Amino acid sequence: MNDISAWLTVEEAAAQLNVSPNRIRQLVREGQRAGMRRDRALSVPADFIDAGAIVKGLPGTITLLRDAGYTDEEVLGWLFAADDSLPGTPIQALRENRGTEVKRRAQSAGF
Repeated sequence: MNDISAWLTVEEAAAQLNVSPNRIRQLVREGQRAGMRRDRALSVPADFIDAGAIVKGLPGTITLLRDAGYTDEEVLGWLFAADDSLPGTPIQALRENRGTEVKRRAQSAGF
């Protein structure tokens, strides 16, 4: 994905969140997080983590998009696509604690 500037391997993400790499893989597998294979290794966007924690509102937003039928690649594309009505990208809005606006858009994304 060209819009994502920094990626973390599962091991790097696990270290930042103080959990096991298997826990990160499990969350991606269960659809609670979005990730993709890059150079054969499962990776997650670095912007998903802020100050040693998953960005507030991200899991719920991913769930809404998955319920609407989005794939991992589509979820990542949606989160990192510019949205003039926010302004910025949905992931930027989540990182700025504007999750309500993002969730409204995610709910309507499937309709």
